[in-house]
Amino acid sequence: MNWITEGPEIFYFGASLWFLLLTFAAPQKPVSNGGRRREYLSAILLASVGILVCLASVRAEGWLFIRAYSVDLFSQVFKTLLSLGLFLIVSLCGSISDIDERRHNEFYFLLFSCTLALMLLVSADHLLSIYLSLELSSYSLYILVALRKRRALGLEAGIKYFLTGSFAAAVMLFGMALLYSSCGTAYLPDMAKVLPGLISRPTVIMGLLFTLGGFFFKLAVFPFHSWAPDAYQGASNQVAGYIATASKVAAIAVVLRVLASAGHGSAYLVHVLVILSVVSMTLGNLAAIVQKDLKRLLAFSTTAHSGYVLIALLVLDPAGYSAAIFYALALLVMKFTVFMVIVELAPDGRNLQIEELAGLHKRSPIMALALLVALFSLAGIPPTVGFTGKFLIFTAAIQKGYVALVIIAMINVVISLYYYLLVIKAAYLLEPAEALPPLLVSFPKKLLAGFSIVGIVVAGFFPYWLIQIANAAVLPLFGGR
Repeated sequence: MNWITEGPEIFYFGASLWFLLLTFAAPQKPVSNGGRRREYLSAILLASVGILVCLASVRAEGWLFIRAYSVDLFSQVFKTLLSLGLFLIVSLCGSISDIDERRHNEFYFLLFSCTLALMLLVSADHLLSIYLSLELSSYSLYILVALRKRRALGLEAGIKYFLTGSFAAAVMLFGMALLYSSCGTAYLPDMAKVLPGLISRPTVIMGLLFTLGGFFFKLAVFPFHSWAPDAYQGASNQVAGYIATASKVAAIAVVLRVLASAGHGSAYLVHVLVILSVVSMTLGNLAAIVQKDLKRLLAFSTTAHSGYVLIALLVLDPAGYSAAIFYALALLVMKFTVFMVIVELAPDGRNLQIEELAGLHKRSPIMALALLVALFSLAGIPPTVGFTGKFLIFTAAIQKGYVALVIIAMINVVISLYYYLLVIKAAYLLEPAEALPPLLVSFPKKLLAGFSIVGIVVAGFFPYWLIQIANAAVLPLFGGR
């Protein structure tokens, strides 16, 4: 075994095992502040080292487990994004007030094990390894959602999440069975050799769409989006942030890998993806307009952004896939920045209403600016990374002739700008009903907010090197190892 090739997986398995062992040794009585601090410092240290391990192995290549597991630039870039996403979320966990103090070790264990499962998912090159990795990550998230102290919210959301996920997994498994029976192989590289010639068969089309249904559940694409608002609202703020960032990055990766095996696809596949894209964008944006809970708004926003991602996917060529990778990074940074503001404004872990943002620009100018920049980026306002991501997606779609679809997407971008402006209005123009004290933000959080602001703007101004990384990461999907 090449230890560098398997470095990220081995490291995150070890980190998960460390927190699992701590759960056995942890006392059942309430944990002191010093104990919680040690747990947090352990998690942030391990998450930091994890980024370095992923960067060290980014150029690793090879096959493992009888070719069921592929290590290439595509998978390693996504593993680096996942490690970054975990680090960012853990950085918000200095005071997890909405999860029982005696469950913090379990919380970190599930976070690290879910990240490990997502890393396995982006490298999986066999249908069964994809299924097992997806289920491992999903069950970790089900439990994380249900861990919330407010049990009425957490348990209800976790059960809804579990039931929807179980249905999506069953649909996906049936689709995988259809693909296997049609292609005679469960290996994606081998399927890529025969699938383009069989793509016009109804069983193959159904198998591919049913298989993608399991991944669309992760992306919160219509009609698998119904879990998202309740899960976001019922989960603790940190868990909701993890679902909105790292989970979506891995889902984009596995959809790209599976769709790449279909070659240029078929007209039926493209038509279905177009319909799902239009409905997801429109439904997500219209539903977000009427939301008062900020996390529910972000959940419907996720469905809308999944519609934009589908535009990049249905292009079925390197330009569209590269745009999807770039947009995955953009979503990671943008959504994290918004959840960072939520965590700072609600230190007690409560669900934040939009009206509670009133006066934020006076209470904490840096957090108000971070929220402003992140929401403008989510809306696609230049010169942010969100604008550049949408520009790359729309350009790839227009080059393929999907002009009408791009026009619909641009109309949806305008709709989304309305509800994002409502949030910004609350933060900058509304005054609270009673005077509120200044928001005490630690220096590390101010530094993190500053880096987020600069990263969103600089990546929008100078996206060239990120685009080059995305272009290089796509090559292994088309045999360019």
